[in-house]
Amino acid sequence: MPKKRKNMNNLIHLLTEKTKLNNEHIQNILKLLEEGATIPFIARYRKEMTGGADDEVLREFEDIYASTKNLLERKADILRLIEEKGVLTQEIKKSVEMAQTLREAEDIYRPFKEKKSSRAATAITNGLDPLADILESAKLSKEAFIPHAQSFVKEGVSCVEDAIKGAQDILAQRYADLPKEREAIRNNMLRHGILETKEAKSFDEKGVFANFRNHSEKVSYIPSHRYLAIMRGVKEKELSVKISVDTDYFEENIRQYKIPRNASSSKELLFEAYKDGLKRLMLPSIEREVHAQLKEKADLSAISVFGKNLHQLLMTPPVTKRVLLGVDPAYVSGCKLAVIDENGTYLESAVIYPTQPKNDYNNAKAKVLFLSKKYNISGVAIGNGTGSRETQEFFARLNREENANLSYTVVSEAGASVYSASKIATQEYPTLDVTIRGAISIAARLRDPMAALVKIDPKSLGIGQYQHDVDQKLLEKKLTDVTQDLVNRVGVDINSASASLLAYVAGVGAKVAQNIIAFREEFGSFQSKEQLLKVKGLGKKAYEQASGFIRIKDGKSIFDNTGIHPESYEIAKKLQGLDLARVDINEKAQLWHVGIETLKDIIKELQKPGFDPREELPAIPFKEGVTDIKMLSVGSFVSGIVRNIADFGAFVDIGLKNDGMIHISKMSSKRISHPLEVLSLNQYLPQIEVISIDTQKGKVGLSLV
Repeated sequence: MPKKRKNMNNLIHLLTEKTKLNNEHIQNILKLLEEGATIPFIARYRKEMTGGADDEVLREFEDIYASTKNLLERKADILRLIEEKGVLTQEIKKSVEMAQTLREAEDIYRPFKEKKSSRAATAITNGLDPLADILESAKLSKEAFIPHAQSFVKEGVSCVEDAIKGAQDILAQRYADLPKEREAIRNNMLRHGILETKEAKSFDEKGVFANFRNHSEKVSYIPSHRYLAIMRGVKEKELSVKISVDTDYFEENIRQYKIPRNASSSKELLFEAYKDGLKRLMLPSIEREVHAQLKEKADLSAISVFGKNLHQLLMTPPVTKRVLLGVDPAYVSGCKLAVIDENGTYLESAVIYPTQPKNDYNNAKAKVLFLSKKYNISGVAIGNGTGSRETQEFFARLNREENANLSYTVVSEAGASVYSASKIATQEYPTLDVTIRGAISIAARLRDPMAALVKIDPKSLGIGQYQHDVDQKLLEKKLTDVTQDLVNRVGVDINSASASLLAYVAGVGAKVAQNIIAFREEFGSFQSKEQLLKVKGLGKKAYEQASGFIRIKDGKSIFDNTGIHPESYEIAKKLQGLDLARVDINEKAQLWHVGIETLKDIIKELQKPGFDPREELPAIPFKEGVTDIKMLSVGSFVSGIVRNIADFGAFVDIGLKNDGMIHISKMSSKRISHPLEVLSLNQYLPQIEVISIDTQKGKVGLSLV
């Protein structure tokens, strides 16, 4: 069998074992990916080939495929490297081929790696390998062994003691490289090891790491968020950390299982060599590996939470058919106002000073009422930064005393300043001050969160935990994947979308997105999806991938305002005029030679052209009052909106300067493993109990149970 074919068979076999997909679907997915198909396209328009796998399943498959391919490639490298040394046996080859993980494969390869600067390498260079073999056999008494060692005293070895020590160094390295020993000790450390922290030089007794002073916890129990917090303390030189294990247990195992039963008195020299290999080489190495494993696990957990939070944030329902006022609160510099119309077009801006130090209520009132009347404003988005609570009080008073009817909601302004100073904002609003751009961003993220937030680096959105401590490449990939999947699930209006949004359409990318904007500016609105083929850089393959996710509201064909792919337009035409609720799907699918799932999707799209899946989600709640921390008491109830979710709890905007916090233990009467099982980002909570108040720190503890 050709090597390439064998490798592909091995890959498919491993993927079948590691995923829930069958052999046929795996082969189809691999073929589609090889042809340049994107995950959103495969998930939406090739369901018959994948068994209906959605984008989440396909993303997981993509990750497993990459890691499995990497494993096979590394195993092939290891076999080649060992073979080049002339020591590849059938037993070693079989061990490498059977390895299920990179760690297992690397353990097998470890004894064959060059160790240029080690003590063992020096001893081998000095010709002490044969002496190490004699010591390892432990057949000689200590008295008989010493004369053998004497014969190795030569250049590089000055005395018998050095010869014996060199032999022990070689055996220490051999022991430290044993794959089975490493696996056993690694598993023991993962199951029974104790992670211990101590204060370091820069430790601050009143700082954020104060709780981790002399902290100890089983490695197997430590939650991901706590591990990341501890390691941040280590990075900032406030903490030191080590993993302790029962070394007596390991030493007893060496005596029981590694020293030959018929060993002579030289066994003590052998035991000392193995013990040195354990303590000096193996345990520090495995401790680093365990830390790497804990870090990888913690990273994946934090990145998963970040991805889920981003998913919920981007899927927040848009506030449509309203003229909105965006408010970026501040004290000294004033509250920046920006009005946008129903389509998100910027209309006018102003600055008011309703809060301290000016407390200019009258002029602020006059400006807001003027803008409200001029543009018929019916909704206000207030940023949740400095001065937010006082700004909310201003609008609450305005509604109460002036009957202004300006319903408002608080919007997270995380990333607004990043956007306002960005190249994108400069291109969109070249003549406006950065502060006004920030107010526009706050209004825009209420009007259409997805369209506004794709312009901002997701890491700046304040919706995760320890995002700067995790693997940045993995985080970037996760956030890009989530955004791309959701943008394509919702669909993009090509005649109003920004380049930032268009760049996430399957098959498009940043450069072609700019070309689409340029085409739109030169030739006017797109009238049909087919016009995409006239855009520079957008060829047939890109058109195949992108066209199903593009929407044209007032185009030549109703199909162009749906998620029906142009390749299925002929089928869609056959359905026109039929009672879609009564179509015999199985019969028509067979008659028209189309997949059942594809036909179902076409019918669904025809029933609701231009449908936005976000419309099915609960609408953003608007407020008319505000809460002051002085008005709260333990046992009272408040309402709020979930702003961020972490492993340990959720942060809820209840109208104060700081968000209240619901600990995971206070979310359900049943045991839950993560807050996301109960809550979602931007979820409105109508009744939350106040269980603790710290007026000095402005902190409020909340409970759902």
